[in-house]
Amino acid sequence: MNFTHLHVHTEYSLLDGSNKIKEYVARVKELGMNSAAITDHGVMYGVIDFYRAAREAGIKPILGCEVYVAPNSRFDKELTGGEERYHHLVLLAENNTGYANLMKIVSRGFTEGYYYKPRVDMEVLQEFHEGIIALSACLAGEVPRLILKGMKEEARMAARKYEACFGKGNYFLELQDHGIPEQRTVNMELVQMSRELDIPLVTTNDVHYTYAEDAIPHDILLCLQTGKKLADEDRMRYEGGQYYLKSAGEMEALFPYAKEALENTHKIAERCHVEIEFGDYKLPHFDVPEGETSESYLRKLCKEGLYKRYPKEQAEQLEERLNYELDTISTMGFVDYFLIVWDFIKYAKDHGIPVGPGRGSAAGSLVAYSLNITDLIDPIKYNLLFERFLNPERVTMPDIDIDFCYERRQEVIDYVTRKYGADHVVQIVTFGTMSARMVIRDVGRVLDLPYAYVDSVAKAIPMELGITIAKAMKMNPELRTMYETDDS
Repeated sequence: MNFTHLHVHTEYSLLDGSNKIKEYVARVKELGMNSAAITDHGVMYGVIDFYRAAREAGIKPILGCEVYVAPNSRFDKELTGGEERYHHLVLLAENNTGYANLMKIVSRGFTEGYYYKPRVDMEVLQEFHEGIIALSACLAGEVPRLILKGMKEEARMAARKYEACFGKGNYFLELQDHGIPEQRTVNMELVQMSRELDIPLVTTNDVHYTYAEDAIPHDILLCLQTGKKLADEDRMRYEGGQYYLKSAGEMEALFPYAKEALENTHKIAERCHVEIEFGDYKLPHFDVPEGETSESYLRKLCKEGLYKRYPKEQAEQLEERLNYELDTISTMGFVDYFLIVWDFIKYAKDHGIPVGPGRGSAAGSLVAYSLNITDLIDPIKYNLLFERFLNPERVTMPDIDIDFCYERRQEVIDYVTRKYGADHVVQIVTFGTMSARMVIRDVGRVLDLPYAYVDSVAKAIPMELGITIAKAMKMNPELRTMYETDDS
């Protein structure tokens, strides 16, 4: 049997899981598995990178998320009576509809239910349940928590609630064994519950690091996250050291009493088929005045702007350059993009909201300059190249960096939301990574090493953008010597 082990709860969140996506996928393949899952806590940041890496390695990617479910309404911000703020629930996309719904669920958690964590509730789950397979989750799931409280009937009611939400055959009771006594207690009750309620079981394993020997580095990572030292007794830790990628044989040895649950990992993986389409831009449409097309209106605006920017004689000479840029923009399908950017910048300027001059390669565009999207820097005067901004030989989305006054930028966002619809407007985050020097200093603090010693190691890493510790050791023989000879 080609055993497929569905690994859920795979963490790629910064300072929570130490898995590297490519390393994780390579290990899955090495162990002879043909599918693997990603279910980060509350977010889907790693899904695309994971999907690409898995496909490249010939592994089927199972896309999911371990969401936080509010005990009542996601809008409740005050909880009393010792209630937990949220329960865990694992959601897996069975198909493209499920993938789309999963993204909506996660987004609702941030936009409507954020309270310590991005929480959703049963209302959201019921609205977007189609195409999703749900698992009861770890000890932080609602059903396991009720079992550990001795509230077995309430646990059964919760299980029935989730099964009713996702549908018969789409909700599984989840068995885990990381060497934690409470898990064995929960597992025995889940087996009994499965028989009584006819809800299938599935075995899973939290994967917070790829190899068993990564447990200590992962423990240090948790200390970085929580601001603790390794020697602190009262701190967050993953007990047992069992949160690595286990083989099929190891899982079978852990669950000899649950053969059907082991097989269900394979059955779930077989059911999941998500195809993500890349390179197909889904751009919104700009409503132009009656009698105009998007292209004719853009050309009209640009020509008007060109003659405002330059003297008549020079503008006439520049029409050829302007038409070349417009032809390129039209061919690449970005006409509406420029109209939308022009629109909200015009709104800001018309309402006295300070707007920056535009940064980046867009400064080389005569179209952007004619539309007042960019300012101050004349692309003709400084011989700037349009092709650095848009090139038909390398089709990528235009990237125009615009700065708005931080005190009134929300007015611009509100305008765009009103005009194009809340379902067409999103704000994106920027991810920060830990620099090599900062890692050295933080790990030194966690290990409680002398500051002077840690400082000397950190300063041995060259001040270079994107430097890694491995690269630093190649560049600095002194650092390599310290690594190989210093036992402290």
